Amino acid sequence: MTTTTATRTGTVAVLGLGAMGLPMATRLTTGLAVHGFDIAPARLELAAEAGVAPFGSAREAVADADAVLLAVRDSAQLDDLLFADSTGIAAALAPGAVVILTSTVGTDGIAAVAERLAAHGVDLVDAPLSGGPVRAGAGDLLIVVGAEPAALEKARPVLELLASTLTVVGDRPGDGQALKTVNQLLCGVHIAAAAEALALADALGLDLDRTLDALQAGAAGSFMLGNRGPRVLQAYDEGGAEVLSRLDIFVKDMGIVGKAARAAGLATPVASAAEQLYLIGQAQGLGAADDSAVVRAVAPERRHR
Repeated sequence: MTTTTATRTGTVAVLGLGAMGLPMATRLTTGLAVHGFDIAPARLELAAEAGVAPFGSAREAVADADAVLLAVRDSAQLDDLLFADSTGIAAALAPGAVVILTSTVGTDGIAAVAERLAAHGVDLVDAPLSGGPVRAGAGDLLIVVGAEPAALEKARPVLELLASTLTVVGDRPGDGQALKTVNQLLCGVHIAAAAEALALADALGLDLDRTLDALQAGAAGSFMLGNRGPRVLQAYDEGGAEVLSRLDIFVKDMGIVGKAARAAGLATPVASAAEQLYLIGQAQGLGAADDSAVVRAVAPERRHR
């Protein structure tokens, strides 16, 4: 898989067919042969229905793949998937293949992962993404990339099927994670701020639908207020808002932000305050709820309806 033309008829393996992995795999079937693996049989069945070839193990899925797209939860899961003694895929990858890391796992250890893969003749493309499941299925993701140019060219046909905005931020694996860390600082703070503002509006007896409209029309408006605001209002309904991004993802991501800031010797008091709200929400049993439910860490109940 060395050129765009060759790769269009190549094979990509998608490991992790969860909320993001499955729509990405489905999208990739529009231009590539796609292998899939997930530990949950139900996700494999859904993938098969979408045109993805299901495999019984990660090693089987990647054996003849030109590219491998990883949708993992954290750095520990990444290391296990790649290098575990009996199940790690690194030893099963063909020399010249490329591994595309789409998850937000932080910068720690990424350079070491790239070195270990290089020992197998495999490149690492650090390509964390944003956009959610619907945009993943439509090929409308924002992807930021840190990778050596030759590795990026191998991965580009896969990335271009998934991204409407593809930004190369550096030529080192880890550069993508660094920018995504900055991105998540802002996203986490903006969601928490939107929730806090709407909780205050409710406490003051304001009509929340009108409040949202007014705020979005002025200087206080933001993407997260407009996107999460309506879901914040649904957070108090039975069952809460539809889960498009879990609250515990921001527990993880704001933890990555704090760790990176401390390593850089930088104070991030606003991000730290937002992180506490997500931790409170998780302690309240809201980890699997939509991240808009962070409003309930501020105000467990609505005061006015």
